[in-house]
Amino acid sequence: MQNFFRLRENNTTVRIEVLAGITSFLACMYIIVVNPAILKDAGMPFSAVLTATVLVCFFSSIAMGLYANNPIIVAPGMGINAFFTYTAVIGMGMSWQAALGTVFWSGVIIMLLSFSHIRVHILRAVPHSVRMGLASGIGLFIALIGLENSGFIIANKATLISKAPLNAMTATFLAGLAVTIILVIKKVPASLILGIIITTLISIPIGRLWGDASAVNFGTPTLVTFNGIFAQPDFSLFMSMDFLGALKFSAIGVIFTFVFVDMFDSISTFMGIAEAGNLLDKDGQPRNVKQSLIADGFSSVISGVLGTSAGTAYIESATGIREGGRTGLTAVVGGLLFLPCMFFSPLLSIIPAIATAPILIVVGALFMIPMTRLDWTDFEISFPAFIAMIMIPFTFSINEGIVFGLLSYTIIKLVLGKYKELTPTLIILDIISIIFLIYN
Repeated sequence: MQNFFRLRENNTTVRIEVLAGITSFLACMYIIVVNPAILKDAGMPFSAVLTATVLVCFFSSIAMGLYANNPIIVAPGMGINAFFTYTAVIGMGMSWQAALGTVFWSGVIIMLLSFSHIRVHILRAVPHSVRMGLASGIGLFIALIGLENSGFIIANKATLISKAPLNAMTATFLAGLAVTIILVIKKVPASLILGIIITTLISIPIGRLWGDASAVNFGTPTLVTFNGIFAQPDFSLFMSMDFLGALKFSAIGVIFTFVFVDMFDSISTFMGIAEAGNLLDKDGQPRNVKQSLIADGFSSVISGVLGTSAGTAYIESATGIREGGRTGLTAVVGGLLFLPCMFFSPLLSIIPAIATAPILIVVGALFMIPMTRLDWTDFEISFPAFIAMIMIPFTFSINEGIVFGLLSYTIIKLVLGKYKELTPTLIILDIISIIFLIYN
């Protein structure tokens, strides 16, 4: 183990790596509940998505640890799961089976791009400001979904959306949000999962002592209903993807978006974690980046096969790195800890949407951090970022943010005569974006 993970070379020990792996797991384990809660809206069974989520976290993190020797947890990505459910399935009318197929094919493309270094070239071609805008737009998208799932934001014919009246549901949500934010600010270990547990507990009286949850809980009057603790894992989603349906012309835009968002997300995560944890090679680049990108692509492939949205590297892995994690042993330990969770689907299924909603809002807020690095007084830079950011939540589609962010940047550069700043790769992405606009 010492030699395989190069522990001594990285100035770490088995004990440090194990503790770091536990820390990263606690920071990331909220996805076990949040991902099934989001994909359930696409018509997929909660217990089966939970099993798929756990298996993706397990296999992908193990692959990251053993193949890339990096202390990074890999799990179904936030933002990607929202695009899967609310844009591909609900918005575009795609079946969830076909959507799983697009996840699989996007993973294949990502792996091919990673082997050939094209993936890095594509990311470098995307303007920095547009990348920042897309990250923040995804954050707003996730937060909007959280507000909607909690019942705090409702439809309004006059204003499109509005705040719901104060009632048992909205009051409980606000209390859970306040508790979760306080835990995060105080940097309490496993703050997000603790926020979910506390919000679930204070939701128990709804439908029992006050209010009626039937309008938001599929006809069930109580918001929290105990269904047991243990159950056999549900593998019903395994190999349920529609290969042919995912190859229809109408699905090309979905595959493109999965590829682009996953590439953007993973590269950004690798760079951020490498800088924060000083996990850099002799050239100052994130270490083992090619192997890490291949492991990340592998995660998307098996996600489609197992039955969930695409996996990606998690920025929450930085918590384990802060505890001293420096090698793939941290990721292996974290991955192993996910595995027992697939036997607890009845217990985890009691968690209501208003308990996961605060997590979506907190994660959404974290996605806004990149916008602080932009010079908002320079419209040449900030306007494409702004367009990319607002188009995602306003159109309920990450696709639109990518397309309009890239095109607005290109048009501005053309008008200003700055042709040299438009790379051939960016022009190709613009052409793909225009095709998407025409046929979408």
